[in-house]
Amino acid sequence: MIPAVTASEYLFSKLGSNASLLPLAVKDVANSTGLTIGSYITGKEVEGKDRFIDEFGTQAIWLGGIPFFKKFTDLTFYKLLGIDPKFDVRNLKNKEILAKTIEKAPTEEIKQSILKASKNPKYTKNLAMVKFAFSTAAAIVTYAGLTKFRQNYRLKEAKEKLKEKALNKQTESKISKLQTQEVPEAFASVHSSKKGKNISFSGALEDFMFNPVKNLMILDGSITAERLASSQSNQELINYTIKEGGTWFFMYFAGAMIKKHLESKSQVPINLDSMILESKELQNAFKDNSIKKGLDNYAKAITASSKDVDIYNFIHDNPDNFIVKMAKKSKLIKTMKNSDKIDTRAYIDINDFKALKSEIEELYNKAPKNNIENYLKKVVKAKRCAVLKNIGICIGALGVAVPAVMIAMRYILPNNREYKVMEMAKNETQKQNSLSKTA
Repeated sequence: MIPAVTASEYLFSKLGSNASLLPLAVKDVANSTGLTIGSYITGKEVEGKDRFIDEFGTQAIWLGGIPFFKKFTDLTFYKLLGIDPKFDVRNLKNKEILAKTIEKAPTEEIKQSILKASKNPKYTKNLAMVKFAFSTAAAIVTYAGLTKFRQNYRLKEAKEKLKEKALNKQTESKISKLQTQEVPEAFASVHSSKKGKNISFSGALEDFMFNPVKNLMILDGSITAERLASSQSNQELINYTIKEGGTWFFMYFAGAMIKKHLESKSQVPINLDSMILESKELQNAFKDNSIKKGLDNYAKAITASSKDVDIYNFIHDNPDNFIVKMAKKSKLIKTMKNSDKIDTRAYIDINDFKALKSEIEELYNKAPKNNIENYLKKVVKAKRCAVLKNIGICIGALGVAVPAVMIAMRYILPNNREYKVMEMAKNETQKQNSLSKTA
């Protein structure tokens, strides 16, 4: 049976993972909220609305765009070509393991789907690349559309606000004194210089294809470039430079750095996934000694000269081994729905499995002979504190520090206090008034 998962295990597992989208979503909500509030402070309603559309609209595309378009390719291209989208092309890298995925397939249907996908490896790899490229490019184009809409919408909003001021406060004379300023072009073509590049299928590319966080980095890179390139004023360029610099560091890099630091400083081992550390299975494994049996079993079967296929066989041949059970629980090994049978279409990263074994071994070796329950409670508490500290630092930086710097720049830099879109709207209104008078 598949070990049950509690809400606490799941939440801290996702928040503490560098490959999970949940911490990115939490950080981005904090960042978007802080920036929106800051924009209402500096530019009031027009700038606040513009920032809200920009941040939360981008967030929807950023987090949902790639998964949506990947699902679209599954239901169209893959279905039309008869290839199972659940087959992971990384299984094609090792012919011995590929043969085992067929031999140990849990059902005949899955066996046939793997056979079909592996019949023409180059064809299947290219299809996976098309899925990756299309879903990423489609999300980028969707964001480009949002940028175009947002820039047109905010200028329209600014003009309407000016009309209200003109009617209520009779500010036409003030508007006519403003210096004329040309409005830059609202949108340039999306990364046209990158068109036509032939990208080879490599290990580095695979990492970006199958790691959801790194996949988002490609989209985020395009969003950052688009924002900087399409900035309509120096003010907007400065804001985006501060915003994007802070986002990139605290969204993608700081979390891993903070995690590594906290783990190295912890008095107890907290490297393991919370799914494992908070599980009843771990407590029971210490009580009935199955954790030691699992480690000993692995040590007897796997030596320094063992190949990846030997470890792959070990995983399939030892379903009751504690390490294998925990690999399934933490989703390092994917199983069939409502079953503990391994779905051989999915990819098992042997290096990750070996790392999991080492982390379990460290936890066991550092455990005291007595008071195991207190030891595990201390480990869980330390893990939770580390996860919350990590998230808290990044949220504070993205939700408070970055918006505060952007607000400060509005007051520190010369001629930067007023929202520049309002100036653009005033200039366009002035031009229109001048043309109507001369007509």
